[in-house]
Amino acid sequence: MVSVEQLEKNYNDVLSRVRTAAVNCDRNPADIKVLAVSKTHNHTVIEQAIESHIPIFAESYAQEFRDKYQLLSDNYTKTLSCEFHFIGHLQRNKIKYVAPFVSTIHTVDDLSLAEEIDKQCGRLKKKIDVLIQVNTSEEKSKSGVHPKECLPLAIRLLELSNIQLVGLMTIGTFSDNEIIIRKEFSLLRSCLDEINKTTGLGLKELSMGMSHDFEIAIQEQATMVRVGTSIFGERKYY
Repeated sequence: MVSVEQLEKNYNDVLSRVRTAAVNCDRNPADIKVLAVSKTHNHTVIEQAIESHIPIFAESYAQEFRDKYQLLSDNYTKTLSCEFHFIGHLQRNKIKYVAPFVSTIHTVDDLSLAEEIDKQCGRLKKKIDVLIQVNTSEEKSKSGVHPKECLPLAIRLLELSNIQLVGLMTIGTFSDNEIIIRKEFSLLRSCLDEINKTTGLGLKELSMGMSHDFEIAIQEQATMVRVGTSIFGERKYY
């Protein structure tokens, strides 16, 4: 298990990289959130991460997150001061596992999914920020709407009262080819620009970039980067 000291060092190293990348492209580092991707790590690791002053966590598996959050909230009161995002593929019948505990869902790619989130939020008397997941690489193995479907879906989401559309999300191609990665991140930014121009909204959030490519994402105006391995180390899948 990674120690509190190592987690704090890893997290601060990531923050330093974020600051450098932001300053190098004339951006304010404060405009970029680092989401610590804690999927597959148990609640004890998250407790240690909280002690390491990490304020925002991201999870990908609905039932795993529900179970971990229950253990955290039962045993560790500081959990309530942290922010949790959901960044994994979400099935309609599992929204109930995450809606009570998260502030933001990054992976809305279907109107029926958004409507179910809206319904669950109505029952909970809360509002959740959502992002539309866009498949900028057009890989069949990835979730997300086609870039051309992004604007129509955004317009429909604006009709729902218990969710707040705040931006877009993508998962870049896992590649060492910077040209490919940059093209996909740039496309997401263009999709957001089109939504804002058409609707008159001022949506700002672009969730893109992970441990291997978040500096490129920051250059392409990412406001949220999702970093797991660089903070927690390599994941163990059981």
